[in-house]
Amino acid sequence: MKHLKFWTAFLESEKSGGIVLLFCAMASMLVSNSLLGESYQHLWHANVFTKPIEFWINDGLMTIFFLQVGLEIEREVYIGELKEFKKSLMPIIAALGGMAMPAAIHFIFNRGLPTQNGYGIPMATDIAFSLAILSLLGKRVPFSFKVFLTALAIIDDLGAILVIALFYSSHLSAFYLGLATLVFVVMIVLNRMNILSIWIYILFGSMMWFCVYRSGIHATLTGVLLAIAIPFRSGDAQAASTLLQRRLHLPVTFIILPLFALANTALVIPGTFLDDLVSVNSLGIMLGLMVGKPLGIFLFVFVGSLLGWCTMPANLRLPHLLGIGLLAGIGFTMSIFMTLLAFHDKSLIDSSKIAVMVGSLISGMAGFAILRLLLNKVNN
Repeated sequence: MKHLKFWTAFLESEKSGGIVLLFCAMASMLVSNSLLGESYQHLWHANVFTKPIEFWINDGLMTIFFLQVGLEIEREVYIGELKEFKKSLMPIIAALGGMAMPAAIHFIFNRGLPTQNGYGIPMATDIAFSLAILSLLGKRVPFSFKVFLTALAIIDDLGAILVIALFYSSHLSAFYLGLATLVFVVMIVLNRMNILSIWIYILFGSMMWFCVYRSGIHATLTGVLLAIAIPFRSGDAQAASTLLQRRLHLPVTFIILPLFALANTALVIPGTFLDDLVSVNSLGIMLGLMVGKPLGIFLFVFVGSLLGWCTMPANLRLPHLLGIGLLAGIGFTMSIFMTLLAFHDKSLIDSSKIAVMVGSLISGMAGFAILRLLLNKVNN
């Protein structure tokens, strides 16, 4: 019952968070293309402690976002939907298909081109946005749909984290990487010694963030490593991991992610907007989200079910997977984040962000329409 209450609170906050994210993205785009646009964009590039505000959001605050994601993954693995191997195989197989197919589509379009590195952009799912759209269908949506989509999105995030670590890090410094490893080992030792004070882990986590940043690996990965180091134990209400996750959830959902949306959708829509949308990079991103996500999820689950590797959750049928797969094609936060890592040219970053938003919008609308049609048939 306690786990069910946790899930209900989580889903409710994600629903509201998705609406806030959408509002922030729209507001940021409108202001950027108004008379205040130039001043608004300069705001995010203003220096604070020798670094622009945009850096502190994307490399600093987003580390806290990844910490929360890491804590959510940890909870699901130990006591949640991913605890039982057979039960966890369904969203794992779905997520693998939902990552592999979009990446393959983008790679096919961009192979051998300077934009080839953007294959990771359409791989991720935005939990807040996808759950917000699903929640608009109301009580007709079975709870199993929400749990499945959330688990799939969490595994997607884990996949994105691995891609960042393995493929989007360069110019590694062995010295700082060694220091970061040492700090991480110290935190694991503290965990084994049953040291439960969250502040000790945050202190060492801050030191690790600096070392990881200087090592050449993207500093946000510190959040996931810190989540691993923080004691989980039984995962009850008084556990350090649970307390931190609950304290972080609202600030991440209603402050950090909205700030990320505001800073990273401060885009001036160029006159070449339509031409940019039909570039191979933009097509790879949009088709990856709109076609690759639902197709990959559907095919992998279909094959997995035929082979007996996984079983469908209650009330979830194969046609529903197309609708849920389209909702998983709402990349937004993570896709924009991957864009910042994949490219360095500003015009290419901006056109990729626009492609992410267009692809996510169409995917979300199509997923909503399909699920509404299917669920209406069931209820009638």
